[in-house]
Amino acid sequence: MSSLISVIVPAYNEEGNISEFCRQFGELVEKSPLRFELVLIDDGSDDGTYGKIIKAAESYPFIKYARHPYNLGLTEALQTGFSLASGELYVFYPADLQYRPEDIPALVKPLFEGADVSTGWKQGKYKRRIVSGIYNFLSRKIFGLKVHDLNSVKAFKADVVKDMFLRRDWHRYLVVMAADKGHRIAEVRMPLYERKWGKSKFSIWRIPVGVLDMLAVKAQLSFLKKPLLFFGLIGSFFIVIGILVGLYAIYLRFIVGEGQRPLLYLVLLLSGLGMGFFILGFLAESLAALREEMGAVRKKIDKLIGSSGDRD
Repeated sequence: MSSLISVIVPAYNEEGNISEFCRQFGELVEKSPLRFELVLIDDGSDDGTYGKIIKAAESYPFIKYARHPYNLGLTEALQTGFSLASGELYVFYPADLQYRPEDIPALVKPLFEGADVSTGWKQGKYKRRIVSGIYNFLSRKIFGLKVHDLNSVKAFKADVVKDMFLRRDWHRYLVVMAADKGHRIAEVRMPLYERKWGKSKFSIWRIPVGVLDMLAVKAQLSFLKKPLLFFGLIGSFFIVIGILVGLYAIYLRFIVGEGQRPLLYLVLLLSGLGMGFFILGFLAESLAALREEMGAVRKKIDKLIGSSGDRD
């Protein structure tokens, strides 16, 4: 029997699309030899989205659903979806019908061929193409990942996100974080269709937020893996500069005969900064070690739960 595929669909103010999405998904379930379930997450909508979801669940037995009391964002909606999903494979899909359910089999196909993550590559005309292109170009350069589109639909094995820490809005870096853990990445061209109902949730403020998130993810995946080395190098730089300034101040005082009190203050400042960065490095190293220990304990607990479940 084929693996169960959990299609997780966050929805925020999508009342005009839910019924049609579920209808198209129902056609997919009937025609495809693959096994599917649909996990709908109402992310705090203030329109009739939740009512549409409940009505659809009454008609289609493959639907699971949950509701957030207020809008928490896509990452939290996905986390809720993960907790409800029963499948061995997950698919992240939007509710706005810009991607059609009929294209899901093409997206998951690489997972049956050895890939751990399959990421979509938007094909077709869409707004903000230039912004998306710049963002993805920067992502490729910063992370060294050879995929064209980090902001598209995705399919991945459930184990990929089992121990993955996703902060708010970090869903777009799921592929990057998976690649960092050694998971195999595939890319699939996915047709993009024009939105028929509703408005895009894109805001101009997401651009600077996205850039800052990109830097934060980069820091977590590279610099902060060895925080003492990272902060220690910065601290060493300030201390070395402080020593050089101190030697220059000594030269002025005893060779030239000119005292420079501001240089003394600068030496103290540079030395203080250097020691401060070393302290930050030690604290970050301790936090990193604690996080690794907690991860190891979590894995042991999961194994114990799994083994007890097998005995039952």
